[in-house]
Amino acid sequence: MTAKNLSAHLRVDRYGDFLLTDAIRPALHVPVVPRQGYRVEVYRDERRRLRLPVLAAAVSREQLFDVFLALLAPLGEAVDVIVETSHHGDGKSHKDLAREHIDLPVSMSHFCDFEELLMNDGCTGVAVLARGRAMEVQFDEHKLLVVYARDLAPFERVLRDFSIPRNDALRLITEGEHLHSSDPRHYEQFEQMCYRLGIGEFAEHVNW
Repeated sequence: MTAKNLSAHLRVDRYGDFLLTDAIRPALHVPVVPRQGYRVEVYRDERRRLRLPVLAAAVSREQLFDVFLALLAPLGEAVDVIVETSHHGDGKSHKDLAREHIDLPVSMSHFCDFEELLMNDGCTGVAVLARGRAMEVQFDEHKLLVVYARDLAPFERVLRDFSIPRNDALRLITEGEHLHSSDPRHYEQFEQMCYRLGIGEFAEHVNW
């Protein structure tokens, strides 16, 4: 790999009809070709004796943020928010910071104010959790949308409304080598978003 080849690869954001944000790229040999769609599996946590349906979606850039906001509606009027950061980390893990009990419209307003950060920073992700119910929507560092819920039907309806097809054989960018991208200004924006959300304490990611 040469610096010239890598630079050219990082500028490629279109794979067929699928557009990537600036946050993530497949590795130079493109082990997983990005495609739009979603798949449904079962999340298992043997320690908690938990089995929960999980939906994972890859959405093209032009629809991604709108789909994320639409997926939040089934969570209810009040939610918990967890912000994920791998800024200044070792590249292998992230830290979680939590804000409990925030009105969903308020949190959505803050997300909209920081849309550029959430879309294009490969070191920032958010998770929005229903209060008192096992339901969670993640907009992760890879710009994938992941939903955990006992009943996925309301979330699948949202995806159908956006013409995003179900494909249980879909491979996600996380299943191959890939590259994250960030910028010093993104960390400054990250800190501002945390301040606006009232976030400041580290938390365990899964609390249901």
